[in-house]
Amino acid sequence: QVQLVESGGGSVQPGGSLRLSCAASGNILSMNAMGWSRQAPGKERELVARMTHDGSTYYADSMKGRLTISRNTVKNAVYLQMNSLKPEDTAVYYCYGYTTRNYWGQGTQVTVSS
Repeated sequence: QVQLVESGGGSVQPGGSLRLSCAASGNILSMNAMGWSRQAPGKERELVARMTHDGSTYYADSMKGRLTISRNTVKNAVYLQMNSLKPEDTAVYYCYGYTTRNYWGQGTQVTVSS
């Protein structure tokens, strides 16, 4: 059983930056992929960034150019650097890992507001 714990959320003004962290209880290289999804109030959860086992990355068009996903295989952690944040980026951000099923963290709130 894999456990994922997010941190780094908070409140920021438009144009600001945040770095989210996801600590995994196991070896992240055992995952086929790890990534981040978000869910805003009244909306479906959407994938925003993903890194596969071989290091290939994917970014959602809605946030492309403003995100960087990275990992530290020694610390078994995945990170999401978010820049130029907009009010519409306000959501709960979830870390996930995929093997034969998805594992989810508890989520961390990101609020972008002036």
